[in-house]
Amino acid sequence: MKKVILSIVTLSIFAFSCQKNDSAAPPSSTEKYMSLTVGSTWNYELINNTAPIGTSTFTLTSSGKDSTINGKTYHVFTNSSGTANEYFNISGNDYYTFRSLPPALGTTSVEYLYLKDNAAAGTSWSQSFPITLSGVALNANLINTITQKGLTKIVKGVTYNDVIHVTTTVSATFMGIPLPASAIQTDIQSFYAGKYGMVQSINKINVNYAGITNNSDQQTNLNTANIK
Repeated sequence: MKKVILSIVTLSIFAFSCQKNDSAAPPSSTEKYMSLTVGSTWNYELINNTAPIGTSTFTLTSSGKDSTINGKTYHVFTNSSGTANEYFNISGNDYYTFRSLPPALGTTSVEYLYLKDNAAAGTSWSQSFPITLSGVALNANLINTITQKGLTKIVKGVTYNDVIHVTTTVSATFMGIPLPASAIQTDIQSFYAGKYGMVQSINKINVNYAGITNNSDQQTNLNTANIK
């Protein structure tokens, strides 16, 4: 049960990936809130504020490959941490990532809409992910809200303009019964800058349900980027 709840709430964190058969992609132009240009790199730091406390770094690189998933063309990004490739798609003003859940949830793959760059502040959208675990129905509901637009934000000494702030909340049902609001308390904030994409994410998650308690507090910052 503990693994189930924690796996659900971490869907909104930038960590899951999936493996697909990739093909060569033609050169791409820079998009407004994400560059797909081959050879672009993003160097991030990941700060973990709960045990084991520490900071690590990783680099995302835009590869020369695309992958077709659910009828959409996803661009492939490699991750220097050694994890599987990451997949991103831009459909008009909507930004998607394709991720697979951990093996504890049957490695279900999900298509996650993480940003709408034309939505006004206050706009929300939700996605539900039905999961079957050992024959038990489970459902996770993520609600994303455009909290602010047009921000100027400083991350690691770099000033970014035209930033969109997205707040994510999480609820869940177990065996068709909604978990109480106090079971999962989150402070999930993501900031996306023009051309650079995600420049900072804050993910604080507190789980307290049926005798299970767990805290997670992570922050990801963009150190440097080289956008081709």
